[in-house]
Amino acid sequence: MDSNYSAVSKESFVELQVKDDNFRDNEHLKPNSGDDFEADDIDLDDLPLIFGENKSGSGEHGAVFNLTTTIIGAGIMALPATMKVLGLVVGVILIFLMGVLSEISVELLVRFSVQCKASSYGEVVEAALGKTAKILSEICIIVNNAGVLVVYLIIIGDVLSGSIRHTGVFDQWLGHGVWDHRKLVVLIILVIFLAPLCAMDKIDSLSLSSAASVALAVVFVVVAFTIAFIKLVEGKIESPRMTPDFGSKQAILDLLVVIPIMSNAYVCHFNVQPIYNELEGRSPQKMNRVSRITSAICVLVYASTAVAGYLLFGKDTESDILTNFDKDLGIRFSTALNYIVRVGYVFHLVLVFPVIHFSLRQTVDALLFEGSAPLTESRKRCLALTAVLLALLYFGSTMIPNIWTAFKFTGATTAVSLGYTFPSLIALRLGKQGSGLSMREKILSWFMLILAIVVSIVGVGGNIYSMSSESD
Repeated sequence: MDSNYSAVSKESFVELQVKDDNFRDNEHLKPNSGDDFEADDIDLDDLPLIFGENKSGSGEHGAVFNLTTTIIGAGIMALPATMKVLGLVVGVILIFLMGVLSEISVELLVRFSVQCKASSYGEVVEAALGKTAKILSEICIIVNNAGVLVVYLIIIGDVLSGSIRHTGVFDQWLGHGVWDHRKLVVLIILVIFLAPLCAMDKIDSLSLSSAASVALAVVFVVVAFTIAFIKLVEGKIESPRMTPDFGSKQAILDLLVVIPIMSNAYVCHFNVQPIYNELEGRSPQKMNRVSRITSAICVLVYASTAVAGYLLFGKDTESDILTNFDKDLGIRFSTALNYIVRVGYVFHLVLVFPVIHFSLRQTVDALLFEGSAPLTESRKRCLALTAVLLALLYFGSTMIPNIWTAFKFTGATTAVSLGYTFPSLIALRLGKQGSGLSMREKILSWFMLILAIVVSIVGVGGNIYSMSSESD
């Protein structure tokens, strides 16, 4: 049969015009004139899996949620009590100023991490201060994060199963039963909810759970403000304190204990590099935008929580405001609102837990398996390390019934070091290279360093004096 097609010469070739630049860059795919086109000439390893723009990595919204979740943990419940000591005016001003200062320290950390091509907190510390300082910073991260996570487990167990100060939610709903055993309840929560989330090998995978945790924090703020507004309309709110009280030794001691709480409220620096590493189209400018949005959200949530909580309970505001929600609120639907706050808080901590655990696992891996492949390339090591850490955290929460006193000390030392001491030292040391620091940045860096030293001394001294006073 006749055909309208003619044979193509072996010496000829057809060049396909591909619109995508990634594919066009593989020039070896185009055969040269006079050469045979052989499939063996193609190196399959050089081909991108998906042609077009790279969509892997975290978007800005996911990065904002993860960084916000790192900041807003259990500490949010301690802020209303700071208003009782500082007064509304000074307290709100300090919340704003500490948010601004933390934002500046994060931007300096990002800037110098990029400058020295560091992919972790420890690496940028090593580039600026040496190997010993790197190990010290990693120990600070481990002690700080492990302590925070143990506290989370204790709170979850206390809220659900009850404690000396709390009536458990399960006990109120179902009466006495097996759910009264805190160790069992914490183990079930750990295995069913926390372990799957902690097994994620990328922090970007936690973006949705972080968004949910931020939403739960907002729910708490809305509920607290609603109750405070109703009681204000009914005339049941007493006149709040506006400025600090220096009239007694106890008031001054309370002021010394409150200062570390305010300074530590925004510590998130150990998770900055992991979030930056997975940021899509990452750049210092983009990460700075993420941190500024995060700081704005946290300042708003913190100030709202502190003001609403203090207005609601006044001089009876507990150091952990969750305790106040065990009682009758004096309005309709009080019981239902108490359950919403307490159960919502448990879910909030469950969703915050894996974000803090992520940097703990990364730091332990860097310290124990230095030079090994990243955890994202070793799934077995990632899962094994996760299992070991969760087991240790669980035993810590069951063996130590009350560790708030111990972590007042770590909060005044490790958290302050991670948030202010190391970032300021990094800026002052690496600022001598490259474009350097402006005069304003130098002043701010020195201010952060002095603030960190003062807060550590005041916090540790105040805690020691408080403990000695209680023992007398």
